Amino acid sequence: MLRKEDFAVIKALKKRDVYVKDIAAELGVHPKTISRALRRGSAPSPAGRRGVSKLDPYKATVDRLLGEGVWNAMVILREIQAEGYPGGMTLLRLYVGPKRALRPSRATVRFETEPGKQLQSDWGAIVVPIAGKPTRVHFQVNELGYSRRFHVWCTDREDAEHTYEGLIRSLEYFGGVPEEVLVDNQKSTVLIPSNTGHPRFNERFVDLAGHYGFTPRACRPYRARTKGKDERMVGYVKNNFFVRYRAFESWAHLNQLAERWLAEEADQRVQGTVKEVVAERFLREAPCLKPLPLHRYDTSYLELRRVGWDGYVNVRGNRYSVPGELAGQTVAVRFGLDDRLRIFHADQLVASHSLRSGQAGWSTVPDHHAALWQATLKVEQRPLEAYEEVATWS
Repeated sequence: MLRKEDFAVIKALKKRDVYVKDIAAELGVHPKTISRALRRGSAPSPAGRRGVSKLDPYKATVDRLLGEGVWNAMVILREIQAEGYPGGMTLLRLYVGPKRALRPSRATVRFETEPGKQLQSDWGAIVVPIAGKPTRVHFQVNELGYSRRFHVWCTDREDAEHTYEGLIRSLEYFGGVPEEVLVDNQKSTVLIPSNTGHPRFNERFVDLAGHYGFTPRACRPYRARTKGKDERMVGYVKNNFFVRYRAFESWAHLNQLAERWLAEEADQRVQGTVKEVVAERFLREAPCLKPLPLHRYDTSYLELRRVGWDGYVNVRGNRYSVPGELAGQTVAVRFGLDDRLRIFHADQLVASHSLRSGQAGWSTVPDHHAALWQATLKVEQRPLEAYEEVATWS
């Protein structure tokens, strides 16, 4: 239950335009509790008189330590235990927790990025019916920091290839590239997070950044507010798009509706912080974006396979033919999000197939094995008399 001092904290933070969600996180309560308190204009009335707390005689010491900048609860606990405090950590945390919102270094600072400066990227997930079957949909939201214009792409997984594909689709949607892209610490982009601002990025993500000319940046661990604009858009997509549209015929239908909703709803909204229509604000940001490269980055999966002696390679539970002369050799296999399979040897395309399920059977191009069939036909031709001699002797 909120106390009077909690409500004082709420009012102070609200005057500084701190989001209700952030205030709730600081006080450890649900955002609806904060909203109700703001509507009510006060903390809820206590049901009865509170009893004396074990911590009461030591609150002056706690307040003095907080005033000196000591916010580590364990350090404070040791200090008041030395004065005779008989309680535990829980009482102390309940008392100190609400006061952390007033800590200067922890206050949320609202900052605005310049046009074309930054894009923030994040993932969300939700279960919705697709073709009549409940399906877990992963959706990537990429938002430009200045204009708040964002793009959303829905797919079936969050691996590296889909992360890169979603980012590229957003850059193509915006028609340009920002100076930097801020991502979360998922393995597809960041191999080793860092609190010093020098993470180790995934090598392929660095390659993608170089291809498009943006600087990769990562949120510091446990500092989600660094990427708060985009994380709020994940909730906006869930509570708006997936409420307005609740069932889809296919993945293509889902993404078609998403792009229509972006144009008709999201781009036309008046953004709450900047108080401006997103599409109109984007008109000032678009000229600041760098141009897209001439060639699209290849986001397809890349794996190595050894060709069997029968001239086939195994890929995802099925077999696909390659030219017979490559039997026993290693080839590079690329399969894209469009289910197109390409097989390379010495950087040369040697075979192309459509990915098929295991039940669909092997995929064979007859010309691949023509030479193998010719070799099997080159058998020794023997006259019939030789078989007659064998029959006579027997």
